[in-house]
Amino acid sequence: MAGPEDLAARATPILERLVAFDTTSHLSNLALVEWVEDYLSQHGVASRRVLNAAGTKSNLLATVGPETEGGVVLSGHTDVVPVKDQAWTSDPFVLTRREGRLFGRGASDMKGFIALALAAVPDFLAARLPRPIHFAFSYDEEIGCFGAPAMIEVIARELPRPALVVVGEPTSMEVVSGHKGITAWRVTVTGREAHSAQTHLGVSANMAAARLMGALAELADQLEREADPASPFLPKHPTLTIGKIAGGTAGNILARQCVFLFDLRNLPGQDARRQLAGFFDLAARIDAEIKARAPEGGVVVEQLADVPPLRPDPQSDAEAFVRSLAGDNGPARVASFASEAGQFQGAGLPAVLCGPGSIDQAHQPDEYVDLSQIERGAAFMIRLTEALGG
Repeated sequence: MAGPEDLAARATPILERLVAFDTTSHLSNLALVEWVEDYLSQHGVASRRVLNAAGTKSNLLATVGPETEGGVVLSGHTDVVPVKDQAWTSDPFVLTRREGRLFGRGASDMKGFIALALAAVPDFLAARLPRPIHFAFSYDEEIGCFGAPAMIEVIARELPRPALVVVGEPTSMEVVSGHKGITAWRVTVTGREAHSAQTHLGVSANMAAARLMGALAELADQLEREADPASPFLPKHPTLTIGKIAGGTAGNILARQCVFLFDLRNLPGQDARRQLAGFFDLAARIDAEIKARAPEGGVVVEQLADVPPLRPDPQSDAEAFVRSLAGDNGPARVASFASEAGQFQGAGLPAVLCGPGSIDQAHQPDEYVDLSQIERGAAFMIRLTEALGG
């Protein structure tokens, strides 16, 4: 069996190839999926696509080893965030090595983990594992974890039940057992245009939207004030932010439309809709007020994403097992970002996060993963092979 340095060396050219595919979420990931399919096929491993409705993107499932229960799922998303308007010092889609680091979009988040899993395939096969290793590579994680649910449904329905799922988000190869969830929303306020001196003839969508955004700002402050001091999260409270606002035509025209986006990142055990109940009530009242003056107007609130939190389970055998693979004896850890792990957990599959690289580098210009992290990830794959083989 290869040592960590050898496996890391095998993973690097695979990572180079994965980074070269521009899988920014608004684009297709099918070219990357086809390359991975071909790589697996060369090793005699069959794979299966789970496509989106349009057939433009796909999850990919594959199994190395026997069709038996008790296997381990290695899960990673293939999409990446945009590089537009970021100040990169090298081509983000060309893996660049300098100062002990590998730079490129997705190097940390999270093509490094996928590359390690693929590089270990020959070792997995040579070990003739009595329990399988499943690959579960998804699409559209970065914009709301939209791809994974269909793939998870196939795993739950058709595969022999796995023992656990390792989601390879960048955690510096430390085990993270809980994370916040996220609900994302779009609010569209439609009024009626008029001269700004004749407010009685129209309805300003901007003014109505400002009332709604003010209510959200008050709720954000309330959630912070009511934070549980014992919460392990940072920040300790649910966070609510308004990320984008667009509205109006000119300073002297009542705005016909205003659209804004916000998200709420809630803690395990919390109900986002209940937290937002007061906002929904206000939106309904303002909708009625607008329609009374401009029947063509109103307020529409749309939910764009709903990603469940990952609930920590201190008694989880899955966490203990993954800690043994990672050589992690540290304290229990949680993350404030969301991932697909909560979706796996919701389907009854124990899940933890553990992958190479740091979330501090994710989504940044000059995103990178330390070579030492790739080697730690390689050691993880070697221990996984030994554990399942033994």
